[in-house]
Amino acid sequence: MNARRVAANISITLDGRYNGPGGAADLGRIVKYATAEVARNQMNRMWEHATTAVLGRGNAEGFIGYWSTVAADENADARDRGYAKWLIDTEKVVFSRTLADAPWDRARIVNGSVADIVADLKSGGAGDILVNTSPSILKPLLAADLVDRLYLVICPEIAGGGDRLFEDGLPGSEWTVVQQEIGELGEIAVVYDRVR
Repeated sequence: MNARRVAANISITLDGRYNGPGGAADLGRIVKYATAEVARNQMNRMWEHATTAVLGRGNAEGFIGYWSTVAADENADARDRGYAKWLIDTEKVVFSRTLADAPWDRARIVNGSVADIVADLKSGGAGDILVNTSPSILKPLLAADLVDRLYLVICPEIAGGGDRLFEDGLPGSEWTVVQQEIGELGEIAVVYDRVR
């Protein structure tokens, strides 16, 4: 049996940051692109083959509550509703040091080595494992060379500070473009596969 693919999605600025100098909540250079057509199309691509969502606790708390309301909103964009329904219905693995039990349906809490837990997920089951906009999970997976596909939305802005996705010290790797789309605001949705 083939190992499952580990995919990850995130939006970054031209200087490689997933937030601004104000910290985790400073998303001003990114958020206006989140509802753009190419971002919505990218969202549909990323969950199409995924059967497991991997999230950090903070993202799980924000995402699951927000997307639950979108899933129930008949007036929401069909792409948003599709993703929302997938997120609510799929298996969720949530990394947390503080929660003992998952307050969400079809979710379990894990606390341990990100690389070890995701490698274990990768070795069994079927479908992609999607690391869902969780840099605290994605960074250790990049460091362990466990990411097989990256869904990036590159925002045409320079944050000038904030946290970088690709930090010094990552192992060298080669990636190939399998999909790209340019939006009206200059944002680029790109899908990269790891060359192994």
